[in-house]
Amino acid sequence: MNYLELKPTYSIWLLGERINKDKRYLRNYKLRDQKGELLLDNGGIWILELPKFDETTVTTELDRWLKLFKVGDQLDDTRLPDWMQTPEMEQVMAVLNRFSEKEYDYHIYQTRQNYLREQKTIQLELEEALREKEAERQAKEEALQKEQAERQAKEAERKAKEEALHENESMKAELAKLRAELDQARKK
Repeated sequence: MNYLELKPTYSIWLLGERINKDKRYLRNYKLRDQKGELLLDNGGIWILELPKFDETTVTTELDRWLKLFKVGDQLDDTRLPDWMQTPEMEQVMAVLNRFSEKEYDYHIYQTRQNYLREQKTIQLELEEALREKEAERQAKEEALQKEQAERQAKEAERKAKEEALHENESMKAELAKLRAELDQARKK
């Protein structure tokens, strides 16, 4: 996934040494402030202290995974123990073998994943830049339309004044004509 689209996640820390003196090998921490209020309902850090885990019994899927992390390097993939006889664990071993035998494939896979993430990020940045340019273009167009509307309003106002002035001059001319006629009529 692209980094910008990531959903809340849990961090799982597998520790090869003890950090607490008690016997609990599994701890679930949440992010809280000084008052103890949770930052998020989801997410957090799971700490698994492998030295504290007793690998003699495997009763849950979590036990199976923890034992794999604790003793996986000692396993013979041609003769897996009973606790590893699940389709999921067989798939895990197949992937581990493929990566350990062909480290190059693993690096190609990681390089491809990085490339895809980068391309997605670049694509999102380009789309964002295009949106910004489009918003800028629209703002300029709106400003131009507003300026044009103001110009048209001023032009209409100027024309109205010209017409009023012309009408006023026409009225003055008509008035002068009437006065001249009135003066001629008085002289007769």
